[in-house]
Amino acid sequence: MEAIMGSDIKRGTAEMTAAMLISGTIGWFVVMSGQPVSGVVFWRCLFGALTLLVICGALGLLRPGIITLRAFGIAISGGIAIVLNWLLLFASYSHATISIATTVYNTQPFMLLVLGALFLGEKITATKLFWLTLAFAGMIAIVEAKPGTGGAASDGYGLGILMALGAAFFYALAALAAKWLKGTPPHLIALIQVATGMLMLAPMTDFSHPPGDVGSWGILVTVGVVHTGLMYVLLYGAIQRLPTHLTGALSFIYPIAAILVDRLAFGHALQPMQIAGAAIILLAAAGMNLGWTPRWLRPRAVES
Repeated sequence: MEAIMGSDIKRGTAEMTAAMLISGTIGWFVVMSGQPVSGVVFWRCLFGALTLLVICGALGLLRPGIITLRAFGIAISGGIAIVLNWLLLFASYSHATISIATTVYNTQPFMLLVLGALFLGEKITATKLFWLTLAFAGMIAIVEAKPGTGGAASDGYGLGILMALGAAFFYALAALAAKWLKGTPPHLIALIQVATGMLMLAPMTDFSHPPGDVGSWGILVTVGVVHTGLMYVLLYGAIQRLPTHLTGALSFIYPIAAILVDRLAFGHALQPMQIAGAAIILLAAAGMNLGWTPRWLRPRAVES
């Protein structure tokens, strides 16, 4: 039994690591595609839907009666939120750099905390409030920091941060919808979401000027097949095999990978204040995800 559990942990760790590394490279693909953000998200949804359709078919998830009408409606609502999340996140890259946008985007657990308290009746404890306050302090540090001179980083820096915050908010809404869909096959939820996005964005996608070369098509196919279809399979596989604390810990590979990709591919180096703010946000998110409690907030032992 222990050997089986150990095997699951190893496989889940490998799947989660791969999923987060794939996620960390998506900014490079989005920028290098040369396509409008709405176009990138449309093709991501189209190729992702085709991939997930095959996966769901192979898993037997397309048979009638596997999802209720209510769950289908909630999945569509989550799909709208996840697509708005992608649109805002990808648009933020050109204003605040991939590094800053991804770090700010990692405030999503705190958005979900507030939404959970409002709509699910979940309690905000003193410990959670502490991490929320710390994350807000990190956000202030990033907002007050001066972006590097030249390039996209100095053009609409504040707008980029607001877009990344908006992306985090819509991701939290999608996660809230997922909480209401407990028991529904996650790959089917993902298929409904990307199909919803495809229908949403088709009217605003310029089909008269498609990508003009094989390289651009290759990038878009990769974003749909690898960063959407394959990434969902790896992520959900990992979540099913790993304990929550390990899933939370490995999720920080994503922003670290994104920061490294941004530095190596585009030469965007973080300024000292940005580094401090990013570190504070990631520390707060780690504390939140891993259930850390500061010593002064721990209940004192009653002496006998």
